[in-house]
Amino acid sequence: MNVTYGVERHLSAGEFVDLLHRSTLAERRPVDDPETIRGMLEHADVIVAARVEANLVGVARAITDFSYCTYLSDLAVDVAFQRQGIGRELIRRTHEAAGLGTTLILLAAPKAASYYPHIGMTSHPSCWTIAGNRAARGHR
Repeated sequence: MNVTYGVERHLSAGEFVDLLHRSTLAERRPVDDPETIRGMLEHADVIVAARVEANLVGVARAITDFSYCTYLSDLAVDVAFQRQGIGRELIRRTHEAAGLGTTLILLAAPKAASYYPHIGMTSHPSCWTIAGNRAARGHR
């Protein structure tokens, strides 16, 4: 199997949502809200895609300042292609694109929490969030 990787600034919303479903990440993403999905893609600083024969099998989407921190907000790999090193390579290429001097940060999906230590990431005990108001999305 030949996996190709590349930074893709203009990943389509439809292709992204399809992959979210095939990766199980759709359970925690607003896949039924096309406007939010489009905004997630449009405002991402780094999007790295993994493809097999032009078919999207993995994606990493990140927000970064390219200097200090990089928030890896989505890491999705098609279930049929997991456990083949694609996620690890997407993380590596995302960090490289954002700058290896940045600290890479992510919030693990519950099912994936045991994966990250396996690839050399360390857990951080202090993370807090304020949930977004879906009704207010799109208003700045």
